[in-house]
Amino acid sequence: MTLSGTTPAGIEYLRTPDDRFADIADFDYEPSYTEIDGLRMAYIDVGPADGTVILLLHGEPTWSYLYRRMIPPLTAAGFRCVAPDLIGFGRSDKPTKRSTYTYASHVAWMKAFLSAIDLASVTLFAQDWGGLIGLRVAAEEPHRFDRIAIGNTGLPVGESLGQGFDAWLAASQNMEFMDCGTLLQRATAARELGEAEVDAYRAPFPDETYMAGARVFPTLVPITPAHGGAAANRTAWEVFERWEKPFLTLACPGDPVLGSLHHEFIERVPGAAGQPHQEFEPGGHFIQDDRGEDVAAAIVTWMK
Repeated sequence: MTLSGTTPAGIEYLRTPDDRFADIADFDYEPSYTEIDGLRMAYIDVGPADGTVILLLHGEPTWSYLYRRMIPPLTAAGFRCVAPDLIGFGRSDKPTKRSTYTYASHVAWMKAFLSAIDLASVTLFAQDWGGLIGLRVAAEEPHRFDRIAIGNTGLPVGESLGQGFDAWLAASQNMEFMDCGTLLQRATAARELGEAEVDAYRAPFPDETYMAGARVFPTLVPITPAHGGAAANRTAWEVFERWEKPFLTLACPGDPVLGSLHHEFIERVPGAAGQPHQEFEPGGHFIQDDRGEDVAAAIVTWMK
């Protein structure tokens, strides 16, 4: 059964049926929901209620399931993990028009989400688009964030990210169907995903009509001066060039898309000085799948 609706502002959306998520292995967390601009946004909120909050932001074309290997050790160490599904992904509602999705709208939705569930004193961990969005939010609302850790991500300001990203951009727009399970399998370098894991990445998208956000996301990365977000990202960099709070990079250099961008943060962010940065090899773009337990252990050691 197709679940659909229209927000008061006229945004048409689809909602992935719950039964698509009924048999997800190793991710038996009960989702919570909040309404953002008339759209239902899903999130996982687990761990001690009084624990330090770690906000886990996913990217393209994944969902909070990406953090299944990191959440257990983080909560066992006493941290509260909040992992939202971006609008257009996971259990969250999926606007059907590509034009609904902009870099600015995702930043605004995430700011509204943090306000709706009243998160403060947050430690951010973000990868891929989770970083592009999360870093902008942190730059615009620095009072919410005590620390930042990033995986393979960047904060582009209108220049090319290199051949790896260019190849993904072209492929994402030309493939007949974006099979997210196959994409995750191909981008994971240190381990092979099981069939259940592959299917879990496919679960949010029953067919192409649900995939407007996943399809358009790569085109929104500001790799030319004309892209929306380039100017705002330059402003964000001005904030980070004065950022004194702890800033940690945990990256996989083997990621051909974003695996080298962490060096810029180490060089430019004052809070990155003297931090226990780590590189993980082997490992691919989705560091949470390849090295999730190692990344979680690094975060626990850093924060303790």
